[in-house]
This record gives sequence, structure tokens and C-alpha cells, in this order.
Amino acid sequence: MTQRKREQTQKIRCDACPVLCYIAEGRSGACDRYANDNGQLVRCDPLTIIDKAVESGTKTVPFLQGTNGTDWDGDIVQANRPFVTAVGAGTTYPDYKPAPFIVNQDIDGVDMVTVVTEGIFSYCGVKIKIDTDRFIGEERAAVCIEGEPVGHVTTSEYGSKMLSLGGVEHLTGGSKKEGRVTCAALLKLCNSEAVEVAVDNGPTLIIQAGAPPVIDGATESLMRVGCGSAAIGMFAAQWVDHVDEVIVVDDHITGVLSEHQAGRMLDVPATGIKVDGRRSTPGRYFQVAQPGTGWGGTNIDDPLTILKPSDPKVAWSGLRLLMVSTTGEHYGYYELDDHLIPRPATLPQALNKSIERIAENCEPSICSVLFMGGAGGSLRAGVTENPVRLTRSVKQSLTRVTCAGVNAYVWPGGGITVMADVRNMPSNSFGYVPTPALVAPIEFTMTLDDYLALGGHADAVQQIEDVLASDIRRVTPTNGA
Repeated sequence: MTQRKREQTQKIRCDACPVLCYIAEGRSGACDRYANDNGQLVRCDPLTIIDKAVESGTKTVPFLQGTNGTDWDGDIVQANRPFVTAVGAGTTYPDYKPAPFIVNQDIDGVDMVTVVTEGIFSYCGVKIKIDTDRFIGEERAAVCIEGEPVGHVTTSEYGSKMLSLGGVEHLTGGSKKEGRVTCAALLKLCNSEAVEVAVDNGPTLIIQAGAPPVIDGATESLMRVGCGSAAIGMFAAQWVDHVDEVIVVDDHITGVLSEHQAGRMLDVPATGIKVDGRRSTPGRYFQVAQPGTGWGGTNIDDPLTILKPSDPKVAWSGLRLLMVSTTGEHYGYYELDDHLIPRPATLPQALNKSIERIAENCEPSICSVLFMGGAGGSLRAGVTENPVRLTRSVKQSLTRVTCAGVNAYVWPGGGITVMADVRNMPSNSFGYVPTPALVAPIEFTMTLDDYLALGGHADAVQQIEDVLASDIRRVTPTNGA
């Protein structure tokens, strides 16, 4: 026998994903999830149990999220019992077989079944919420890594900018490099690691679940308190005795106190101060400047540039003007001279307190990462021989869907499309296969009767005691909640 043939006989073929790696003794496959152990195909990571009622002497791993060590104190599905997650469970591929673990346990006298699978998700991505007013790119602008598009900028929400990354078009619809880069980015983001991206005609961003965004090297700290109009409504009563006019500069809706309904109700007289923007309703102006990283998410560094000449019939010398951003990070105090031109002046202490109040009401700026994926027919076949019955059971709220023990939002409409916050999952919950696709944990929990009724794989059901005797990783909240 030649050396080459001897090496081939020492390898085994992994059938856990479509790549079908040949794995040598003591080595792992391309995904680093399966290995050859003395000729046996084994899962490298142990099955993960969320366990809040840990037996004395049982070694547990603190359930920490992200990199800042924040305790997780949620009580989603596990209550005071061990909950079998899909982390480390393995897959159903090539999809004709039951899920790796179908676990039965008694909960308050009711037989419950949890079906766990690490799904191979080609149809998946992440939705990212970035709490900032800063400009991060035009809507629909491509988000790139290593020059490859991995997603795009979507809508601006109230105080946040949104990104949509991943999806099957980027994973499989482009070049091999695009798919590889996209999959690697999704894996890092879902495992709460930092990823740097570049937005077409926009800044570079460093994104990490639970961490503040870094925009062109600057770390954000505050999420805006509201738009300029909302800020007027919130703080008008605190301004009326100390200043004649307030303008809250905002990329979308800039507020003017004297024109705003709040100012009118507080008897603030007209000041003759004019804003150069598109007037919407009284005291509310659109498009006062272009988007940017300056005041209120605009491109301005000097707020006076958004003002028209004051109305000489209304304005007066000595008029007190406060201009402030929606986070309180930028502010300026001015008084009109004899020519009705705003001149910088010393900020009164009372106004300084109101600016501090704006900042106090701003929440910390962080990035939120939500995994989103579609549980397709092949994954559902691991639960039941008739996959559509699982879909119906989920829609009828008879079956609860979780991702690594975290309650998942199930989108309405056809199929089982789920979304879950990655920050609430145990560490390293996600893997990958180089098809490319993300490997994500998913669990389906229901009563034993409902499981049998939907045609579940009854012969594959195991008792919880048998599963707990296996090689498992126990995780528990550090606060013992």
C-alpha cells in the first residue's frame, strides 16, 4: 500500500454539512466543529445546558454577554430547570434524520419536549441598530468589508441608524470572496465580536453587540433624547425664564421654541429669529443642513450658518439665544447686538443645567445585533416527518421557538422566520460551514402530546436524565437569578 493510500484510509468523511470534508485522525474539519477521534466523527464543542438549579459541586460557566461582563438575568424558558440548548448539539444534515437531541422532561406535571438542532442557515443575516445621530451613509448605500459588499444601510429610526448585513444574496449570490467575507462577518457579529466595515460614500464603523459604535475613529457615547421638536416639548418649561429663543439643531427635525406649540402655550413671544430650512409645521423645520457628524447629525460646525437674518420688525438688541444639539454635546449661547447679529456670550448657569438635563436624558449609545434566519424545510424535517405541521404548531403558539435558550420573535406570514438578540445567548453560540453558511442554534419546545400529534420522531425522544449524563457545558447566570 502506498503512503497516499495509507493516509486516505486514516481519514473519515464528515456528513454534517454539504462540504463533506475528509478528516484525518486527530484533526477537525473546515468548520472546526467536527473532528476525527480514533476513527469516530465527534462534535468538538459540548452540548450546552442553561442550568439555574445547579447541583452542588457541578462546574458551571458564568453566563456573560459580549466583552463587558454584564450579567444576564432573563428568565425566558429555563425557569428553575435545566434547559437543553442547541449549542454543541450538531445538525440534521443530510436532513433525513431526526434532530440530534429530542429531550423529554416533566415540568410541573406536564410532559414537555424540546427539539434542538444547530441549523445550517444559508438564508440568514443580522439586523443592526446603531444608536447615533451621526451620518453613516445614505439609505441603500453598500456596507463593505475588504472591498466586498456584505449588506447595506437601511432606514433611520428614532435616534438610531439601521444596517442589514448578510442574506443569501451576499452569502451565495456573489463571488466566492464575497460569500466568505460575509459569512466571517456574520459569525463575529453573532458571537458578539467587533467588526469593522466601510460604508460607500460614508464613514468606517466598528460594530460590536452591546458596545458603543466607533465612527471614523470616534467612539459615540450618547443616543439623542429626541428630535429637535421633541426636545423643545420636553424642556421648554425649563427654558422660558432664562432665554428668549431656543433652537434645537437636528438632522431631521430642527425645533424653534418661539414658533413651536409648546412655546406658544407658555406665552413665549415671537423673536424674529429665522431658520433656513423647509418649514413643516410651526416650530418644526426639515433639511436645515446636510447629514454629517457635526451638530445634531448634520454637517455643520457653526450653528449660526442655519440662520437667516433676523427680522428687524420683531427682533431686538440683547435678545438671548440658545442653540443646542439633540444630545447636549454641542451648544452655544448668543446675544443679539445693535445690528441684530448673534454674538457669543457667557452661558448662564441656569441654561447650563438644562443642557446637562438633555444629556442626562440621553441613553448610552450602543450597537444591537439581532440574528435573523429562516428555518427551512430541511431543518423542520428533523422535528417531524411532515414539516408543515411544525410551522402550523408554531403559528398556533403550541410550539415555542428559541435560539440558544433566548425567546425568538417569529415573523408573521409563511414559514418560520425568527429573530433573536445575540447578546442574550451563551458565548460562542454560532458556528459556520464553508458552503458558506452560518450555523445557528434553534430549539422547539412543546408538550409531548403536541409533539406526537404533529408526527414527531417519537423513537428518538430521550429523557433529560440521559442527556445530562453526556459531555455537556453548563452555563448559569452569575447573579444566580
